[in-house]
Amino acid sequence: MFSRDTVARFQNLETPFYYYDLNVLDQTLMSCKAASEKFAFHVHYALKANFNEQILKAIQKSGFGADCVSGNEVKKAIEIGFDPGKVVFAGVGKSDREINEALDNNIYCFNVESVQELGVINELALKQGKQARVAIRINPNVDAHTHQYITTGLEENKFGVNQWELPACVEELKRCSNLELIGIHFHVGSQITNLDVFKSLCLKVNELNTWFLERGFDLKVLNVGGGLGVDYHHPDENAVNDFMSFFEIYDRFLERRTGQEVHFELGRALVAQCGSLISRILYVKNGLKKNFLVLDAGMTELMRPALYQAYHKIENITADSANSIVSYDVVGPICESTDCFGKEVELPESKRGDIIAIRSAGAYGEVMASGYNLRERVRSVYS
Repeated sequence: MFSRDTVARFQNLETPFYYYDLNVLDQTLMSCKAASEKFAFHVHYALKANFNEQILKAIQKSGFGADCVSGNEVKKAIEIGFDPGKVVFAGVGKSDREINEALDNNIYCFNVESVQELGVINELALKQGKQARVAIRINPNVDAHTHQYITTGLEENKFGVNQWELPACVEELKRCSNLELIGIHFHVGSQITNLDVFKSLCLKVNELNTWFLERGFDLKVLNVGGGLGVDYHHPDENAVNDFMSFFEIYDRFLERRTGQEVHFELGRALVAQCGSLISRILYVKNGLKKNFLVLDAGMTELMRPALYQAYHKIENITADSANSIVSYDVVGPICESTDCFGKEVELPESKRGDIIAIRSAGAYGEVMASGYNLRERVRSVYS
């Protein structure tokens, strides 16, 4: 919901742009922090969701760690002020340069995604005369019941180590004197709204935690990843996630030995609802079977609907609410048929110049923006 003053402000700004409500962000961070601290859980923010500097500074000030999936994300996190001792580095294809730079910065842990990667990190750590802390990312083969493009924890996915490869990991770890195994790591997917998925994950983590103990590894960290979904259909009613219910699942079902830490890597759940993509209607095209609203924002500004048919609530925030309701396909200006934000969206009758808000765009929005069609880079505005 946007106030009159906010809408009036938008009308005086050039579109498109991302609008970030920093009050919503602060409320979300406070809620997550309070819930995680109740159970002594550790939260790392997943930079891939949004690396806007204003957003990162707010998250860093809240005391969270950083979950990175590229060397530049590691570099950015440390530049912003995240404690290197709270930075973890995941990714199925870490380059030698990225690993060396992470070693230079003495990050907390590498989340390792293959047997071969263990040997590579060991070799590079040896050359630097360092001991690298690692956690093995394991595919638990737990179905996240989410879109196939954002499922990551099945054996058919490219991420992590399959369970049948674990004996080979143990043998490699015994050979690698410059590695310290501190934990096991999991991430089953994104936008998970069925909390039973996380219960299933806990049961698998318990099994594997015991498996490693039986082989002489008393693990310090159980990193269960993230994946907590948000309510894209009701962004105002559910602006802040129910973090307490999420963490309670792990507190009830995850078996921890004395001194074991539980780590999370949350991204979308922290930032999605604070961001909206603000755009203007360029043209209204009325047809016999279809009506189109052509916006000045497109898939170059928000890729999610084109990439994996993602839903975002679309609002005309300047139309007269008394106008009759019309069904529109809301599309962008990019020369691709997939450049569509929503089909048959019911909105008040709209006209050229009206302002459209595409909600819950704070995660995987600005970070995926591109210069396709030589589009200018989308800018940001803050509350």
